Amino acid sequence: MSTDRHVVRTADAHDLVQLPAVEAAADELFVPLGITDLPAPASAEERARSWRVLVVGQSVQGFAVLELLDGAVHLEQLSVHPVYSRRGIGGALLAAGVEAARAHGADRITLLTYADVPWNAPFYARHGWQVTEPTPALQALRRREAELGLDRHGARVAMVRRVS
Repeated sequence: MSTDRHVVRTADAHDLVQLPAVEAAADELFVPLGITDLPAPASAEERARSWRVLVVGQSVQGFAVLELLDGAVHLEQLSVHPVYSRRGIGGALLAAGVEAARAHGADRITLLTYADVPWNAPFYARHGWQVTEPTPALQALRRREAELGLDRHGARVAMVRRVS
């Protein structure tokens, strides 16, 4: 898969070991908002169990973790290393996620995110996502997020993008 500027590919074992460092670097963007206690990045072994992991860059610049949930594809994680931010990598990964959902035969792709963090819900909205009522499986994920303490940092929302 590729966009005009970025080649998005399925992660291999070499890529998976790079993901925790990319996620940790991306999580540093939350520090100025007072969000300093996000859960630790998933390990390469955990990510290897995902339905699909997409990456940009031979040295990973950004990645998307996709799972199957509720008859849809679910974007579990999207991280771009801050050194590579604002270059279209996140958008390329989102487009590739939509294509993966379409190829799988799903009618939608979902995610959970912060409502008011500029690079969260507003970013996804610019890419065609809409706030939605969470399905039962998304409600279960929301409860897990609450257990992890994510709610103390702001409102979280479920979002969906239809796959045509």
